[in-house]
Amino acid sequence: MSNGQWVSSSMPYLTPHPPGRPDVWSAETAAQGRRGSQRIVHAGEVPAPPVVAGLLELPEGEPVVVRRRMMFLDDEPNELTDTYYPAGIARGTRLAGTSKIPGGAVTLLAELGHVGAVVREDVIARMPTREEAEALRTAPDEPVLQLTRLTLDGRERPIQVDVMTMPAHRQRLHYEIRIG
Repeated sequence: MSNGQWVSSSMPYLTPHPPGRPDVWSAETAAQGRRGSQRIVHAGEVPAPPVVAGLLELPEGEPVVVRRRMMFLDDEPNELTDTYYPAGIARGTRLAGTSKIPGGAVTLLAELGHVGAVVREDVIARMPTREEAEALRTAPDEPVLQLTRLTLDGRERPIQVDVMTMPAHRQRLHYEIRIG
């Protein structure tokens, strides 16, 4: 962390964890002497929005399972996260419910036989919608970062799409890529 900004790396969020460990967000923030929490705003089946349908290789409007969460850093709204799963993977599982998932969703996906092997992330800066600005407690003229993450399994089948919206002035995304 520098200049009061939150520094985030995607890698811890992509690998399954042993049971009993705290969720990644709580552990990552605690390691930095901060407090991370989350509130599940909604979970269940919805028609796939166009972008999500395209990434999951489904027809637009096809049912998908979504988990909508508000992430907090030191009790302040820090991120809006919508995670989408093909209904064939998530229907009838804890992914479709509003309770916390022990070990996190990635761990549950692995238990269900769906392990991420390839991740593609796309980050854009844009102005927030009125609802996003209100939820994140930012001014309407303060930009947000939108990170869209697609996770594919070993056969390059889509298993998860995350759409995260964060106040740009409070974030620093950190990527380390190892070659070879």
